[in-house]
Amino acid sequence: MGRGRQKAKHTKLARELKSFSPSVDYRALERELAHPDDDPYVDRWADDYKDEDEDEDELEKA
Repeated sequence: MGRGRQKAKHTKLARELKSFSPSVDYRALERELAHPDDDPYVDRWADDYKDEDEDEDELEKA
């Protein structure tokens, strides 16, 4: 008992969510998520680690 009422509530909620379309400020979202120093082409960790190519060159010399 009660399954029909529960299913009706879920159906009602699903319909409401389906027709719900909030307005989104994409520029504000981009500002919030982006870091001012974010540059996708800069490797921040490059100075901390050796390159794999350097390791191979050292092995060939030995």
